[in-house]
Amino acid sequence: MLASISQLPIREIMALYQRRKLSPVEVTEACLKQILKYNPALNAFSFLDEKYALHQARGSESRWMKNEPMGSLDGIPATIKDWFHYKGWPTRYGSVVSSSIKQPEDSPPVARLREQGAVFIGKTTMPEYGHKGVTHSPLHGITRNPWNMEKTPGGSSGGAAVAAATGMAFLNLGSDAGGSIRIPASFSGVFGFKPSPGLVPSWPPSLFSTLSAIGPLARSVEDAAMMLDVLTLPDARDWNALPYAPLNFTAALKKPLPKLRIAYATSINGVSATPVVLEEFKKIRVILSGIGEVDDVKLNIQHLVDVFNKHWSALASYSVAQFNARERNKLDPRFLHWAAKGDALGLYDYLQAERERMTIGEYFRGLLETYDVIITPTTAMTAFNAGVDMPVTEKGKPWEDWTPFTYPANLAKLPAASLPAGMGKDGLPVGLQVMGGFLKDALVLQVAKRLEDEIAFKPWLALQG
Repeated sequence: MLASISQLPIREIMALYQRRKLSPVEVTEACLKQILKYNPALNAFSFLDEKYALHQARGSESRWMKNEPMGSLDGIPATIKDWFHYKGWPTRYGSVVSSSIKQPEDSPPVARLREQGAVFIGKTTMPEYGHKGVTHSPLHGITRNPWNMEKTPGGSSGGAAVAAATGMAFLNLGSDAGGSIRIPASFSGVFGFKPSPGLVPSWPPSLFSTLSAIGPLARSVEDAAMMLDVLTLPDARDWNALPYAPLNFTAALKKPLPKLRIAYATSINGVSATPVVLEEFKKIRVILSGIGEVDDVKLNIQHLVDVFNKHWSALASYSVAQFNARERNKLDPRFLHWAAKGDALGLYDYLQAERERMTIGEYFRGLLETYDVIITPTTAMTAFNAGVDMPVTEKGKPWEDWTPFTYPANLAKLPAASLPAGMGKDGLPVGLQVMGGFLKDALVLQVAKRLEDEIAFKPWLALQG
């Protein structure tokens, strides 16, 4: 019974709860069994509270027995990236210089999930202060890819992606300031969604707010949509949030898609995906032609990587400046590398990057007036070695700017999803990215669901052996 629970969509679990054919305690125990089986090797959790999870599950079971569920996700196991606050748990950000004090209040997305009855199991791993697209940190060590433990699951929401891929939880909360949901979704073979910025309220305030968005990592588009319906509920603490409007992304998935105009690109600024990724994308091109008119486009975005790097390094510089010399000696060297780049930035350099960001936004606004969605690989390659900061080129040199496909959605404020496009010849998942216009989140999810139905990527590691 436990193995089959890992295969169930949330919608079916809720229906089984209602008919008293399945209990939140059984579902939570199934997730804890997966954690016991996989987490010692994969290292997806920075904090675990099994006893409290079962306590929450028993409370949910009691409510369902009375037919009085707390909300739309009552009894569904969830994890939280260690970027967010959970009342009574520490927030460590993957850093040995962070505080281990228990937080006094929930961050908005955690509060919304709690209000709907989600069962919280623990917090998932991330690189120190989310500064890179892989998941290893001075505090928690290396998190590993569930398809090949010698590889990285991506980052910075790497632990969340591993939890989703292995059935350790159904709802996994992540954040994305440059690909931090989509990269691990791609490398780990799950679905990840970065909403339009401001759609999901955030707190405490962060200088990443203009680039970052909070979103779900899950085993399916529908599971993520159910989670997003909850995450987008309002929270007065975030003055940067968009004006609240009731949204139902789950219902939108059932609506028929119009004939789409699709921009299809396998390179960006001349950087092409690797042959392993391109081989799978040949199949995607055929599938897309069945749901719309597909044009091959060249994405030429002036200064894309430079603009992103200037924003990122400025934020790193500010963050590192908050620590004293003794604390800085304990930080991840790569984090210090980015901070040093930020230290060297002049004020006019940063303002110029802000101006060029507006030009990038205008470029994509124009492109998305012609096309409904833009389809690209999520990452140019499949997962590379765990414990390193970046892959190497064919010539053996470090590939510093290895994830250019994910930057545009953050810089241009676009919703973007990553879903599994298939399995590469190297035995690792290949990710497909869907980008849409600002606040066209429902359309992006609809397209992702249609592609998910067509591709039918189902060989979950958690269900093998």
